[in-house]
Amino acid sequence: MDIGIGLPNAVPGTSGQDLVNWARAAEEAGFSTLGTIDRIVYPNYEPVTALAAAAAVTDRIGLATTVLLGPLRRNPALIAKHFLSLDALAGGGRAVLGIGLGGREDDYEVSGLSLSGRGAWADQALEEIRRIWNAEGDAEAIDRTAPAGRRTGADRRCAVDAAFERAGRFGDGWIMGGGTPDQFAEGSQKLAASWEKHGRDGEPRTMALTYFSLGDDAERNAEAYLRDYYGWLGTSSAG
Repeated sequence: MDIGIGLPNAVPGTSGQDLVNWARAAEEAGFSTLGTIDRIVYPNYEPVTALAAAAAVTDRIGLATTVLLGPLRRNPALIAKHFLSLDALAGGGRAVLGIGLGGREDDYEVSGLSLSGRGAWADQALEEIRRIWNAEGDAEAIDRTAPAGRRTGADRRCAVDAAFERAGRFGDGWIMGGGTPDQFAEGSQKLAASWEKHGRDGEPRTMALTYFSLGDDAERNAEAYLRDYYGWLGTSSAG
């Protein structure tokens, strides 16, 4: 089992220097991956931008969006290019696209988009991203898309059955964005069933996200942050 750590791109008050210092320290400590979470209507750093900053000061550690809110970007070719660029700048083989749909109305509203149709977008977008990464179709256009090399594979964070279907069809695995061990086991079984249904080789990659807080004020800091970041869910859900 590999253990990654979150890059604090969505912790209010984090400076650019804090971000790169954290990335260096995470690599030196032996963590496998730096992960980012995503919002628009929140004082966070954009995930791919934050990972690019981390890439500039590290050599080995993985760089993963856990997750990127795909439908808010709309253009799957541009998403594919963002990750081809990130991976090329990082030296190749380090970037992992974890992509989800999101459910916060304010993020969609400020983007001029509707929450409806997110699943249909994902079905089309994931296929297009795979096509570009695998150099299928218009090879000349795709060659012009990739700055250097290609990183195939998209991890999917999902909870509903339709999303497990997409993960088994298009992705390399599944990220659980918070939950219990029993929920992880159930989700892994659904992923495995979808993986087998689509005749995929090997085994899917599974990942899980959890939060931690350290120090004398750990509980107070954790409660304040989680209630702020997840406040849109309501008091009982955010606590």
